[in-house]
Amino acid sequence: MRVVNRSLRWEIEDQMKLHGYNINQLAELSGINTGNLSMALNGISRSMTINQLDALAKVFGKVPGWLYELYTEECISEDKLSRPRLVPYLVRCAEVGRNDCIDAVVSKILDNPKNVQIIFAAAEKLFNKGKHKESERFYEIVVENVKDSFSEMLAMSHYRLFTVTQGTDAEKNWKAVIRFDLFRNRLPEGYRLDALFQLARVCYSLKKWSEVEEYAGELVELSTVLCGDDEVAPKRHPVYYYGKGLLYKGAVLERRGVYDRAKEYVLNYMNLEWPDPLDESGQKEVEQFKIWGKANLYTLEVLSGNKGIINEYADYLAGLNRLNDVVAGLNAIITSANTYEYNVDHVLARFSGSIERFDLFNHDPILSERHLRYRYHKAIYEFRHGRIREGLDETLHCLSLANDMKKYEDGFQCVTLFESYRERASVQQLKMYRSAMGVREEVYLE
Repeated sequence: MRVVNRSLRWEIEDQMKLHGYNINQLAELSGINTGNLSMALNGISRSMTINQLDALAKVFGKVPGWLYELYTEECISEDKLSRPRLVPYLVRCAEVGRNDCIDAVVSKILDNPKNVQIIFAAAEKLFNKGKHKESERFYEIVVENVKDSFSEMLAMSHYRLFTVTQGTDAEKNWKAVIRFDLFRNRLPEGYRLDALFQLARVCYSLKKWSEVEEYAGELVELSTVLCGDDEVAPKRHPVYYYGKGLLYKGAVLERRGVYDRAKEYVLNYMNLEWPDPLDESGQKEVEQFKIWGKANLYTLEVLSGNKGIINEYADYLAGLNRLNDVVAGLNAIITSANTYEYNVDHVLARFSGSIERFDLFNHDPILSERHLRYRYHKAIYEFRHGRIREGLDETLHCLSLANDMKKYEDGFQCVTLFESYRERASVQQLKMYRSAMGVREEVYLE
């Protein structure tokens, strides 16, 4: 028997003596089969599993990760390693924060390049369990160690990293897009659809309109190509990605002010035609696009200057009762009010409760961008109606959001807007402005 195995088992046997347990009592308390436990402790024919070690730790009142540093030798010997034990071990190390054990394993196994597959398997286990932050480190190890740029495992690792690192930091999001872009077409087809959708979505939040158009076009084309291919199993029905491609194409035209052409895309995804008969999941996706399409037709009408439907649009948004729809709708309404110079105070008052909750959009890139845009246009709206104090408050709110999201162009617009009304700012507003600009109060000179 190896010394380190004796060491692991010695610790367990020491705890048994300390608590006064025999093998049968310990088996009953831990839920481990008596025969299996006996063979594991005696090193006969089978090694101990990580789940068994966890069960014993619980019986002995030990913290999660107990004796993990000694468990490595259950997985790795001088001449071979056990993947069935090593993958669950790495997963548990990540879950309980035993990074020291992960480091020890990685340094031992990566002398053989083929063993990076074990790291990838652990990453996938964590990702599929919803442990995305914990999986990130393993995917990075794969990316650093796979030298074949056309490796499917490498492409999948880049895809996973792209999905888990998305947030509201615009600078970080753009770097993630650049890093992943080269690998999008090297993914298995079932994942390519979702990858293109995620790329289009992030680029939309970054106002990278040319990139959005490119990814959306690929999304429409690929979803059509994969129609009826039973061997491909994307995360959602292909009709969803087809509709999303059309939606983003229309959304870019809307943001560019080309409302008539944008409306053509809206009508297309409101009345989706699909070559194959749709199952229940596909039909649900089609129905959802009808809802989005109706809201976006209202948006385009309002942005085109049709203020006669403002109240009807407000009723529709209230009926949907979804915060993300409200912020999108109010953006259109207040932008139109600024462009065509009319009053929408009654609409803003109606949704005041929802507006107070917009700060909840602090994790999603699209919704955070919508919130920032709302605050900027709301500031302009207040200034136009002579409410300078309120306008400055909204400008400061917008500047704070832009700083948090590292949206420097938006931040510059906020600074320009604030400076236009600076002379009418209160002492407190000026203090908040200096703080947002990173100016220390004691060294600031008027």
